[in-house]
This record gives sequence, C-alpha cells and structure tokens, in this order.
Amino acid sequence: MKVRYVGITFGVDSLTDGKIYECVGIELPFIRIIDDSGEDYLYSASIQSDLTDPDKKGRWEIVEDDENGSLKTAIEGWAVNF
Repeated sequence: MKVRYVGITFGVDSLTDGKIYECVGIELPFIRIIDDSGEDYLYSASIQSDLTDPDKKGRWEIVEDDENGSLKTAIEGWAVNF
C-alpha cells in the first residue's frame, strides 16, 4: 500500500510534501508509514500535523490500496467508525 503526503514538509526525518510513502500497516486511527527516516512510525490516518506546530497540517492521498480497500477505509472512513 502506498500514500502520498500533501502538506507542509516538517521534521528532518518526517514527511515531505508530494512524496510517496509505503504504508506497512493500519492500526486505527493510525497508519504505519516508512517516513523520511527510513523507519516505520504511526501517523494519524486523517490529518498530519507537526507536533511542535499543530497549524502545519497535511493529508494523505491513496496511491495504491490493497484488494480490500483498507487504506480508503482508514483514511476516508475512520471518523465515521469511531
């Protein structure tokens, strides 16, 4: 599964605007992303923000989902389910 981060780049080893990332798991309400550090970390499935500046926000675009539409459910539908 793959997602594109769209938003303000934050952190040295976090997320870069326009970059495509591998999603290696879903742990609602989070998705596990291999970020710029090369390690996998949990990020909110709905809105991304820099913990030091919550006004810097971004979103995920689905590039490649699995056959069950797991990313679509996590990113677009998690708020309805919780």
